[in-house]
Amino acid sequence: MKKLLLLLLVGLFLFSCKKKQTIHITAKNAATGEPYPGLTYYLVTYTNINGGTKSKTVATGTLDANGEAIVTERLSKNKGHGVRVVEPENSCYNKNIQLYFSDEENFKAEFEFAECATLQRKVTNINCIDTSDKIEIYIDNTMHSTSNIPWILHGCANSTTSPTQVPIGTYTLHWIVTKNNISTDYYDTFNLDINEYKIYEINY
Repeated sequence: MKKLLLLLLVGLFLFSCKKKQTIHITAKNAATGEPYPGLTYYLVTYTNINGGTKSKTVATGTLDANGEAIVTERLSKNKGHGVRVVEPENSCYNKNIQLYFSDEENFKAEFEFAECATLQRKVTNINCIDTSDKIEIYIDNTMHSTSNIPWILHGCANSTTSPTQVPIGTYTLHWIVTKNNISTDYYDTFNLDINEYKIYEINY
């Protein structure tokens, strides 16, 4: 009888240390906004032990046709929790791979990915005047993953980048050409589809 009472007390203690939480998981294509169905997700708890961290998978499954999953679990209040979604194949962008939370009753775990295309840039000064010629090229994309750091070339430039895998989506370009101390701005946009190989040329 005492053992049964003790087990009941332990069970009540463990139950009181847990909180019912609902996790809404979504995954979409960052470039197109379309959902990613069929991706595997994991709900994991973390415990600090002797200066280290031990993890345990609490739930796992796959996202539905809308790229969603709703998971409800009783999770320990004194542990950390995380949601991870396995990145799709041929992915060149992820906003995050894993999201952490603690005591949120309704936690939204939103994931974004984008597939790969290949981009090569070719820049040629076809009307070179002298070494004071300059071009500054800025490039950005839908996810703002390019850092938009300028590519600057001087003089009679003729430069071609190596083919580089980049995320699909819309790219915007802004370049500034300076010749005879006169600067002129140019703008353009283009789209990259999955597995597309594009050579973008600027002749100035």
